[in-house]
Amino acid sequence: MLELLTDPQVWIAFATLTALELVLGIDNIIFISILVDKLPPDKREFARRLGLFMAMFMRIGLLLVLAWIVGLVAPLFSVFSQEISGRDLILILGGLFLIWKSTTEVHQSLEGAHEQKASVAKATFTSVMLQIIVIDLVFSLDSIITAVGMVDDVRIMIAAVVVSVLLMMVFATPIGRFVSAHPTIKMLALAFLVVVGVVLVAEGFDHHVPKGYVYFAMAFSVGVELLNIRMRKKAAKAVELHPPHMPGS
Repeated sequence: MLELLTDPQVWIAFATLTALELVLGIDNIIFISILVDKLPPDKREFARRLGLFMAMFMRIGLLLVLAWIVGLVAPLFSVFSQEISGRDLILILGGLFLIWKSTTEVHQSLEGAHEQKASVAKATFTSVMLQIIVIDLVFSLDSIITAVGMVDDVRIMIAAVVVSVLLMMVFATPIGRFVSAHPTIKMLALAFLVVVGVVLVAEGFDHHVPKGYVYFAMAFSVGVELLNIRMRKKAAKAVELHPPHMPGS
């Protein structure tokens, strides 16, 4: 164990994997934040933390059954000469669920406040947590497969997963509040989740799409929208300080 702690290569692998797990966890945080918004305010924080805890334990559990994960790549059946493995099936179903759920959320947002209030009223703690479990499984599988490809030592993988989830918990609340407070950011996040769902389905059919392109496009879009938000705030402040002159006043 001491040799492991004093090996600089181990620390480099740990830092790299932790950073990668954080990046891969962004979509998980966004999805959980959007789902917990359907709950009463007093239950949101607990649901958010519970969802991330489940993601952590699910990832650690998957790491402890690596032999099973390796077995998931064995073909189960073929569709139009395309071999589908257990991993492919999970990615395809998870991607379709993500597309469906994100599209439903977009529809509810476009319907207005009445529709959103109705959806909040229908949402229960159990139904929200079940949806979080489904998407945690999909994102966890994707995350662990990435970890297995980078690091050989399970102890390093578990440490990186635990640290990354703890960091995600630190940032999850402010990210969730920011997304909830800004409808345009929420719409961008939902659009991003639709794209992630499409990428998962594509990967399930062995069409690899570099996620760096997706994350860069999303980061660029969010950056532009942040500038828009700042510009709108400045314009609103200018109107408050110098109200427009009304004719006849």
